[in-house]
Amino acid sequence: MSSSRATIVNPASSETAAARAGWTLQVAERSLLLDHPDLTGATLALLAPDVRAAVQSDLDAGAALASLTKKLAEKLPPWHIVHPADSAELLGYYKAASTATGVPWPYLAAINLVETRMGRIRGVSTAGAQGPMQFLPSTWAIVGEGGDINSYHDAIFGAARYLKRNGAPSNMAGAIWNYNHSDAYVAAVIAYANQMIANPRAYYGYWGWQVYYRYTGGAVLLPEGWTSPG
Repeated sequence: MSSSRATIVNPASSETAAARAGWTLQVAERSLLLDHPDLTGATLALLAPDVRAAVQSDLDAGAALASLTKKLAEKLPPWHIVHPADSAELLGYYKAASTATGVPWPYLAAINLVETRMGRIRGVSTAGAQGPMQFLPSTWAIVGEGGDINSYHDAIFGAARYLKRNGAPSNMAGAIWNYNHSDAYVAAVIAYANQMIANPRAYYGYWGWQVYYRYTGGAVLLPEGWTSPG
């Protein structure tokens, strides 16, 4: 964990190396959260204070998101997993949307991470939400400004406009709650955003996170290129 975190935050590390380290750290954190929660305390105690705080934040966010699933699905989801837009391209969209609306870019990145793993997940949610930022078509009609709900650029700008309509940037918690009416969701998004605010290079680590899915058959990696069998 320490070496992965060091690679992520090191300015000399390439974006590719930081993303790879982010995936490694994601796997380790998932192991603690889902498989070995009894080892969490001892593991965290071995880490330097800054690394411990970052890992604890991720674990808290992961636990918050896990709490949203009341019942595991019995089969894999009807998704297609794709390679997302490059980290530099996405960061450019986040920052441009931030300049246009005043919404700090880390919150846009955090929502993109939580909703679709930075756009890796292509599919319609059970509620009917679509695109990399997961908008309902009815909401998109209000904030999309005629754009493409499946476009990274348009969806990110739409998300920024939606958050601004609901109180951002002065009340980020309230704006995020309107994005998803769940205190656990709000806590997770803020936790990830705070990591990127504290150290913007954390973004490259999160960009490297892959798609894992828990269902009654277990917890599995859905690799880039995976398509639902039916």
